[in-house]
Amino acid sequence: MTVNGKNRRRWAVAAIALALGTTACALPGAQAASSAAPAKPNIVFVLTDDLATNLVQYMPHVQALAKAGTSFSNYTVTDSLCCPSRSSVFSGKFPHDTGIYTNGGSDGGFGTFHARGEEKDTVATSLQAAGYRTGMMGKYLNGYQPASTLDGQANYVPPGWSEWDVAGNGYPEFNYNLNENHKVVHYGSQPKDYLTDVLSGKASDFINSSASAHSPFFLEVATFAPHAPYTPAPADANSFPGLKAPQGPAYDTLPSDPPAWLAGRAPLTAQEQQNINADFRKRVQAVQAVDRMLASIEHTLSTAGVAGDTDVVFSSDNGYHMGEYRLNPGKMTAFDTDVNVPLVVSGPGVPAGRTVGAPVENIDLRPTFADLAGANTPTDVDGHTLKPLLANNNPTGWRTAGLIEHHGPDTDPSDPDFPAANSGNPTTYEALRTATYTYVEYSDGGKEYYDRRTDPSELHNTVKQLPAATLAALHKDLQAMTACHGQTACWQAAHVSS
Repeated sequence: MTVNGKNRRRWAVAAIALALGTTACALPGAQAASSAAPAKPNIVFVLTDDLATNLVQYMPHVQALAKAGTSFSNYTVTDSLCCPSRSSVFSGKFPHDTGIYTNGGSDGGFGTFHARGEEKDTVATSLQAAGYRTGMMGKYLNGYQPASTLDGQANYVPPGWSEWDVAGNGYPEFNYNLNENHKVVHYGSQPKDYLTDVLSGKASDFINSSASAHSPFFLEVATFAPHAPYTPAPADANSFPGLKAPQGPAYDTLPSDPPAWLAGRAPLTAQEQQNINADFRKRVQAVQAVDRMLASIEHTLSTAGVAGDTDVVFSSDNGYHMGEYRLNPGKMTAFDTDVNVPLVVSGPGVPAGRTVGAPVENIDLRPTFADLAGANTPTDVDGHTLKPLLANNNPTGWRTAGLIEHHGPDTDPSDPDFPAANSGNPTTYEALRTATYTYVEYSDGGKEYYDRRTDPSELHNTVKQLPAATLAALHKDLQAMTACHGQTACWQAAHVSS
């Protein structure tokens, strides 16, 4: 489906101006966005790996996307860990329904996702059935190998995908293999082989071919950046000299009454702080290529004539702490550093420059994409479409809480997310997160409660000060959410009484 330049949106004009060093008025025929969304919009979903909110300030094209669209300030992931989070994105389900709580073993990883038959019913299968070309590029699920043979299929590609360009170990950004539609291709160590840049080029090719075919399309571009080892593109390797990690109120500070897994953590050493600064700088360097990729995608959408028919969504699979709560770089905790990540949506009919504070989760992405595309969403999906929030900041009856589920501690040293020493490796927990508080229950009996209205840095665990009736209500609400299954039950459980 194509449109002429007169229907291109303001965000596309702004992004191209930033990317190409031009001004909006230099683009012939460009004018304000149409207020109406197309019946079958294209959808481009850029999913980053371990990108925390504190990196967005170094990404001008993401900031431009936010100005042109709508951001969600209380967007959380179902688990601050790669594979569980991505499984929730694909399926629209909580970990207790996907069975994916970790990156490997019997309760996680690609192997379990595949063995449970989860790939037969995903956002890709729904949109492909609705007539969309579907493209998956970059990182899939932990444990996937490009050359694997499954279900009698060499160089396995899951159902639902029209285009498949997926790596296994792409974390170093060089010397990796891509499964390119059942053909395994090796990329080396030259600058042209830098994975984020390769994905950028393939994304543009997919957009152009879909536009030429006059087909609506869904494209997920899932970068490995800025996941450790935080490899920047060669052009960015010396950028941001002297940059240091932010040191907010939680930096090198324990919360009051910390949980058992955190309670004994000593202050950060001088060497640890030096390493954190170095790693933060590399992460900032690594996201520069991601930001340029977003600009390239927007430019391609415009030149292909489909910018006015395309929703662009930007997010991360989880956040990342770097020195907060005396922890070395890592994730997996229920703190906002790890579970509250960026979600930005821009497209036809999406209000510009707006922030929505309602609680939303990554389980909502599948039903949202399906709703935008006019595709079917099965009733066993736990999430809810975000279309009402794109039209109204505070629609009547929206959920009041999100759920986080984590299995731990991680004891698998082969896991790319295996926590380094003193980086945080919590025991199993479930947590409620509303727009105002976070409540956590650990399998060892520990509990946390942070009132984020008065304590946004989550430094004062006041669970022992809560009345017994409040604690009972919190526990009941959490139990209801961890036991819910499907759209109706999970929607009801997410309207907590506490």
